[in-house]
Amino acid sequence: MAQRFDRGWYPPTKPRRVDGGLKAKTARGEIGASWWSRRFLDVLESFAMGARLTRGKAYARKGQVISLEIRPGEIQASVQGSRARPYQVMITLPVFSELVWAKAEIALSEQALPTAKLLAGEVPPELEEIFTGAGAPLFPTTAGELSQTCSCPDWGVPCKHLAATFYLLAEAFDDDPFLVLRWRGRDRDELLGRLRALRGDLGSTGTVAVDSTPVVGAAMALGDVTWPEPDVTRFWQPPTPLPIRPPSLTVDPDVIVRQLPVPPAAIGGPTLVETLTASYWRFSGREPASSDAGSNAGSNARSR
Repeated sequence: MAQRFDRGWYPPTKPRRVDGGLKAKTARGEIGASWWSRRFLDVLESFAMGARLTRGKAYARKGQVISLEIRPGEIQASVQGSRARPYQVMITLPVFSELVWAKAEIALSEQALPTAKLLAGEVPPELEEIFTGAGAPLFPTTAGELSQTCSCPDWGVPCKHLAATFYLLAEAFDDDPFLVLRWRGRDRDELLGRLRALRGDLGSTGTVAVDSTPVVGAAMALGDVTWPEPDVTRFWQPPTPLPIRPPSLTVDPDVIVRQLPVPPAAIGGPTLVETLTASYWRFSGREPASSDAGSNAGSNARSR
């Protein structure tokens, strides 16, 4: 007799072994070595995806991901599960418009240090601020920005195949930080070419020149950009202290409560969730998005 399963739940299955699959570098603990890969995973966890995201760690470490391809606006992966045919995974994120890229490239060309760090294989913290200033945060700010699909029968998002892909994507960002920008629409060579053109124009005239090249056309759309003259009198003086950088990741105080399953009725059930949610908001000193934190928590608890 066929066995029925509730929507979104399937009995545990053992994945088929894969020879030569992509394996996570870490055998235990956290995945992601650089601040930008950890930032990416922290953003995903802030969307209350943490509990489901961790299901993919075992798949990522066993080498169940057969292939991973990063293109502008989309990630494609093939992940071997328990069935004979690997599951096909697709994760899409909107690419930045030409206007956003033009603003970011001009801001980058003003600052030699962030560009040098990029060339050295590092994502400078200033890069996130530059894109935020251009009106387009580098990392997604809501779960709705990400479109996640998998050919497996699991209704949950992310499923373990999507989650494994996210972990290996974070490690790919560790190896090549330009992949973060490629996903947003700019390849390494194209970006560096535009930056060289902008800095070349700056070095010869002090302003961004206007000609027929695409990068200058983008600069022209923003109007004339005037560059400040360097202050040579400060050459032998101590550098100006940098401002204190506030934490770049802001999440709701009750995010950890939303990631955990609703406790059994014996220890409080949904009422405990409501109490904890209200307490987290009160301790943070912030106002919840809705006027009634308790009722919002109860709604979240009932929806899980």
